[in-house]
Amino acid sequence: MSELPPDDDISVGDTDAATHRGGFGEFGGASGGLIERTFRERIVMVGVTLAGVDPADTESSLDELALLVDTAGADAVDRVVQRRKSPDPATYIGSGKAIEVREIADMVDCDTVVFDDELSPAQQFNLEKILGRTALDRTAVILDIFAQNASTLEGKAQVELAQLRYRLPRLRGSGRRLSQQGGGIGTRGPGETQLEVDRRRLLRRVHKLEADLRQVQAHRETQSKARSRTRNRAVALVGYTNAGKSSLLNVLTESEVLVEDRLFATLDATTRRLSLPGGESVFATDTVGFVRKLPHQLVNAFKTTLDVVRDADLLVHVVDGSGPDPQGCIEAVHVVLDQIGAGDIPELTVFNKADLNDNATALARRHEGSVAVSARTRSGIDKLVESIADRVRSMTETVDLVVPWHRGDVLAAVHREGQVLSETAGDDGMSIRARLEPASLGALREYVVAAKESQR
Repeated sequence: MSELPPDDDISVGDTDAATHRGGFGEFGGASGGLIERTFRERIVMVGVTLAGVDPADTESSLDELALLVDTAGADAVDRVVQRRKSPDPATYIGSGKAIEVREIADMVDCDTVVFDDELSPAQQFNLEKILGRTALDRTAVILDIFAQNASTLEGKAQVELAQLRYRLPRLRGSGRRLSQQGGGIGTRGPGETQLEVDRRRLLRRVHKLEADLRQVQAHRETQSKARSRTRNRAVALVGYTNAGKSSLLNVLTESEVLVEDRLFATLDATTRRLSLPGGESVFATDTVGFVRKLPHQLVNAFKTTLDVVRDADLLVHVVDGSGPDPQGCIEAVHVVLDQIGAGDIPELTVFNKADLNDNATALARRHEGSVAVSARTRSGIDKLVESIADRVRSMTETVDLVVPWHRGDVLAAVHREGQVLSETAGDDGMSIRARLEPASLGALREYVVAAKESQR
């Protein structure tokens, strides 16, 4: 992949705030992130409770923002909460409140002010002029965390694409950064500004990344077709970030996927084979964690990864049962699933971290069909595997077949394509009761004697 020009060649939100030491303003320089990690930035967080919103939800969202800021490598030193009927078009919080935030920022000597809601480019520009320091939104913080955690070529490309889509509308030129590209007779005039050059460079890079990710998507679709030919079902582990999806995948499949107790430790989809008690196998995939107000840039950029979720036959929704707001996390995940077109896929809810307190077990009792587990102590894992097996079997049909003795190939196909429940030798052939996928059943229809839906 070609490299972007150095950040010094691209003006992003160029204001008086550029003289402040906050590292977020120039999007992390050569580090590739959105935050300067040569020191721990001091952050003031701002949340707005709009009409019809519970103030407790705003506080909960700010608590999560504090965790995001810490994961990004900064310290949240204060928070400001405002109530408004609707956002101010110019500054989101109004000029008077912005001046108040500046006074608080000066008092605590903060480097950057982070807003819990997405700011428009104009709002961000106006706020930086009033605050005298960098103003960022939740989207920028999440993008920074993703930039830190991306490790594979696909993950890095997806994060860079999301960053560029975020940066493009925020490009701004200033008098000291304008330049002319031509000179001499016939070329005099305003010329091409540095802003236009920057925009063209970024657009060219965006198109390159989009083309690269299309190739990745085509490769993933080829892999998906190969898996579908094996008749194995696909199970995707989804859930809020840091709910324990990777730990659960390791326990279920005896693998060694990266596990860390921090937000967004996993960005790339990881697939492992999971053997079920009846002898069947499914493909289990660990996916990127979700979060409240997940930036639309990330949803679009991670389309190839999220396709794994949309193509799954069953979603294992992992919830941190010990967390402060499990129901809020469940709802946030459902919002993202609806966004990517996966809202109608069958779902099995798993309340993880049952070893930390009794909340997971209590939640499992209230949610019919759910399971409480602990990936750390392995408690409840057997019940979870049985639940997955039951859900997968419910997608098949239990049928009775009679296969003539001279059709050994058909007998082998039944064993290969489905789960044989019983076999009885008869005069005309082998009588078999088996669970079969709809696709397999079509090819064996002429040997079916009776069929009935399988029982969970």
